[in-house]
Amino acid sequence: VQLQASGGGLVQAGGSLRLSCAASGRTFSSNAAGWFRQAPGKEREFVAGITSSGAGTIYRDSVKGRFTISRDNAKNTVFLQMNSLKPEDTAVYYCAARGGNVYSDRDYMYGYWGQGTLVTVSS
Repeated sequence: VQLQASGGGLVQAGGSLRLSCAASGRTFSSNAAGWFRQAPGKEREFVAGITSSGAGTIYRDSVKGRFTISRDNAKNTVFLQMNSLKPEDTAVYYCAARGGNVYSDRDYMYGYWGQGTLVTVSS
Protein backbone atom coordinates (compact mmCIF):
# COMPACT_ATOMS: atom_id res chain seq x y z
CA VAL A 1 0.00 0.00 0.00
CA GLN A 2 1.32 3.42 -0.94
CA LEU A 3 -0.15 6.51 0.70
CA GLN A 4 -0.23 10.12 -0.50
CA ALA A 5 -1.37 12.79 1.95
CA SER A 6 -2.60 16.21 0.86
CA GLY A 7 -4.69 19.14 2.00
CA GLY A 8 -2.41 20.89 4.43
CA GLY A 9 -1.88 24.62 4.45
CA LEU A 10 -1.96 27.84 6.43
CA VAL A 11 -5.16 28.70 8.28
CA GLN A 12 -6.15 31.11 11.01
CA ALA A 13 -7.16 29.89 14.42
CA GLY A 14 -10.78 28.81 14.38
CA GLY A 15 -10.60 27.80 10.75
CA SER A 16 -10.93 24.43 9.06
CA LEU A 17 -8.95 22.13 6.82
CA ARG A 18 -9.65 18.76 5.30
CA LEU A 19 -6.77 16.37 4.84
CA SER A 20 -6.93 13.52 2.36
CA CYS A 21 -4.88 10.36 2.14
CA ALA A 22 -5.08 8.53 -1.17
CA ALA A 23 -4.00 4.91 -1.16
CA SER A 24 -2.92 2.63 -3.93
CA GLY A 25 -3.44 -1.09 -3.74
CA ARG A 26 -6.47 -3.28 -3.99
CA THR A 27 -6.36 -4.33 -0.34
CA PHE A 28 -6.80 -0.90 1.21
CA SER A 29 -10.37 -1.65 2.22
CA SER A 30 -8.98 -4.34 4.54
CA ASN A 31 -6.53 -1.94 6.21
CA ALA A 32 -7.22 0.08 9.31
CA ALA A 33 -5.87 3.62 9.03
CA GLY A 34 -4.77 6.47 11.20
CA TRP A 35 -3.52 10.02 11.28
CA PHE A 36 -0.49 11.09 13.30
CA ARG A 37 1.22 14.45 13.63
CA GLN A 38 4.61 15.78 14.59
CA ALA A 39 5.15 19.33 15.74
CA PRO A 40 8.61 20.95 15.57
CA GLY A 41 10.83 19.65 18.34
CA LYS A 42 8.24 17.14 19.52
CA GLU A 43 7.64 13.44 19.10
CA ARG A 44 5.11 12.10 16.67
CA GLU A 45 1.70 11.63 18.27
CA PHE A 46 -1.49 9.82 17.43
CA VAL A 47 -4.41 11.95 16.25
CA ALA A 48 -7.19 9.64 15.03
CA GLY A 49 -7.80 6.10 13.86
CA ILE A 50 -10.45 4.29 11.85
CA THR A 51 -11.28 0.64 11.28
CA SER A 52 -11.09 -0.89 7.82
CA SER A 53 -14.85 -0.64 7.36
CA GLY A 54 -15.07 2.86 8.78
CA ALA A 55 -17.51 1.78 11.44
CA GLY A 56 -15.18 2.47 14.35
CA THR A 57 -13.10 5.55 15.14
CA ILE A 58 -10.88 6.81 17.94
CA TYR A 59 -9.38 10.22 18.72
CA ARG A 60 -6.83 11.74 21.02
CA ASP A 61 -8.53 13.77 23.73
CA SER A 62 -7.31 17.16 22.52
CA VAL A 63 -9.04 16.82 19.12
CA LYS A 64 -12.29 15.16 20.19
CA GLY A 65 -15.27 17.17 18.99
CA ARG A 66 -13.12 19.14 16.53
CA PHE A 67 -11.63 16.50 14.20
CA THR A 68 -13.42 13.77 12.29
CA ILE A 69 -11.77 10.84 10.55
CA SER A 70 -13.61 9.07 7.76
CA ARG A 71 -12.90 6.94 4.72
CA ASP A 72 -14.28 6.15 1.31
CA ASN A 73 -13.11 2.66 0.43
CA ALA A 74 -14.55 2.91 -3.07
CA LYS A 75 -12.07 5.74 -3.66
CA ASN A 76 -9.27 4.29 -1.50
CA THR A 77 -9.15 7.50 0.52
CA VAL A 78 -9.08 8.43 4.19
CA PHE A 79 -9.99 11.93 5.34
CA LEU A 80 -9.36 14.06 8.40
CA GLN A 81 -11.77 16.96 8.76
CA MET A 82 -10.28 19.49 11.16
CA ASN A 83 -12.49 22.24 12.55
CA SER A 84 -11.91 24.92 15.19
CA LEU A 85 -8.19 24.68 14.59
CA LYS A 86 -5.82 25.97 17.25
CA PRO A 87 -2.18 27.07 17.00
CA GLU A 88 -1.21 23.96 18.95
CA ASP A 89 -2.53 21.85 16.06
CA THR A 90 0.37 23.10 13.95
CA ALA A 91 2.35 20.08 12.79
CA VAL A 92 3.20 17.83 9.90
CA TYR A 93 0.33 15.38 9.59
CA TYR A 94 0.95 11.82 8.43
CA CYS A 95 -1.51 9.20 7.34
CA ALA A 96 -0.77 5.57 8.02
CA ALA A 97 -2.28 2.17 7.33
CA ARG A 98 -1.86 -1.24 8.89
CA GLY A 99 -2.82 -4.75 7.99
CA GLY A 100 -5.95 -5.88 9.75
CA ASN A 101 -9.29 -4.37 10.56
CA VAL A 102 -8.59 -2.63 13.86
CA TYR A 103 -6.90 0.73 14.41
CA SER A 104 -4.11 1.38 16.90
CA ASP A 105 -2.85 4.51 18.60
CA ARG A 106 0.75 3.22 18.45
CA ASP A 107 2.78 4.33 15.44
CA TYR A 108 4.86 1.13 15.40
CA MET A 109 1.70 -0.83 14.63
CA TYR A 110 1.45 0.83 11.22
CA GLY A 111 3.50 -0.51 8.34
CA TYR A 112 2.53 1.98 5.65
CA TRP A 113 3.08 5.73 5.84
CA GLY A 114 2.40 8.72 3.65
CA GLN A 115 4.89 11.55 3.17
CA GLY A 116 3.22 14.08 5.46
CA THR A 117 1.43 17.35 4.85
CA LEU A 118 2.12 20.54 6.80
CA VAL A 119 -0.67 22.25 8.73
CA THR A 120 0.08 25.70 10.13
CA VAL A 121 -2.46 27.46 12.33
CA SER A 122 -1.82 31.12 13.00
CA SER A 123 -3.10 32.92 16.08
